[in-house]
Amino acid sequence: MAKRRIGILTGGGDVPGLNSVIKSVTYRGFELGTEVVGIRRGWEGLTHLNLEDPASRTRYVVELNRENTRTIDRTGGTFLHSSRTNPSKMKKLPDFLAGATFPTSTVTKDGVTNTVYDMSPQVLKNLEALGLDYLVAIGGDDTLSYAAKLDQLGFKVVAIPKTMDNDVRNTEYCIGFSTAISRAMDAIQRQRTTVGSHERIGVFRIFGRDAGYTALYTAYVTSIRCGIPEYRFDLEKMVQILVDDKRKNPSNYSLVILSEGAEWQGYQVVQYGEADAFGHRKKLNVGEVFADELKKRTREETIVSDLTYDLRSGAPDFVDKMVATTFGNMALDAVVEGKSGLMTAIVNGCYTMSPIPDPKLGPRKVELGMMYNTERFRPNYANKLGLPIFLTHP
Repeated sequence: MAKRRIGILTGGGDVPGLNSVIKSVTYRGFELGTEVVGIRRGWEGLTHLNLEDPASRTRYVVELNRENTRTIDRTGGTFLHSSRTNPSKMKKLPDFLAGATFPTSTVTKDGVTNTVYDMSPQVLKNLEALGLDYLVAIGGDDTLSYAAKLDQLGFKVVAIPKTMDNDVRNTEYCIGFSTAISRAMDAIQRQRTTVGSHERIGVFRIFGRDAGYTALYTAYVTSIRCGIPEYRFDLEKMVQILVDDKRKNPSNYSLVILSEGAEWQGYQVVQYGEADAFGHRKKLNVGEVFADELKKRTREETIVSDLTYDLRSGAPDFVDKMVATTFGNMALDAVVEGKSGLMTAIVNGCYTMSPIPDPKLGPRKVELGMMYNTERFRPNYANKLGLPIFLTHP
């Protein structure tokens, strides 16, 4: 049997557990006689790689082996580095391809229309030149949306879901989610002493652009209120509930956690800055805006805390390390079996392989009613019998 040669990359934001995936694929690959090639900086590694330039090859390609991956799973981040690059919608071509011809289209965002390039031909060219038979793509919705396209173009791809937002379709769990919740829980529990000492209302902002899983599950384990993107809440009612919570608390404080994409009636998330490769702009801190609104309506003082990048930093917890290691081995099993267009997943609490999600469907959303109490702005704690461990379905 011919020796396999597979590439592996990480795209989008980093999360704890990525290095465990990289190591497990490399180690099992070595046992099976498979060569593993690391593509650095995500999809940029396949759009900007100039194989005729040794410096470019050094920047974007690394041959992985047991020696250079032996200890990487002991730390967080990604050994292969990352970027937010969308090969099908490149605003600018790399300098060495200036003047080259690629398919183009126009993208309009906030009234501004730009011409973008589809560099898929260059991606396929580099994959072929590197002698790769397969690609293992690790990422969230954005990264996996291009993995789906690459599969449609005929290149063999196996995907692995990672995002602290836990909003990738076709799976109940994404690498990075457990560590993010654990860190958020610890941060909130620590800050109770400060918020309580000053008898204020604590407002926490957390990642969750389109889906509220991170805020919802953090609220679930800390027993506090939350606002999520799936439900535009009544501001006056939320404020009153928090004031009531504070007065009923012997320590005279209350807490609420808001997804970055949370909105209330009459308010729309404010975005700023240039859009990234997938059309996303930065969002104004909804926690600060909410705190200002709360103060206008009451005499209550607030403490606003931004629980974002710290939650994706550092080493993974047990769940993320276990799932990441398992997903890596499942991906390699799929390669050995000649499968393509599939994603490692957990469905009904069991490990399985699912289709790479259709990008047109967008992110997975919190199911209101079953998971979120829209009257009390908190998780729904009832009727969990028979649900899988993560209390949700893909």
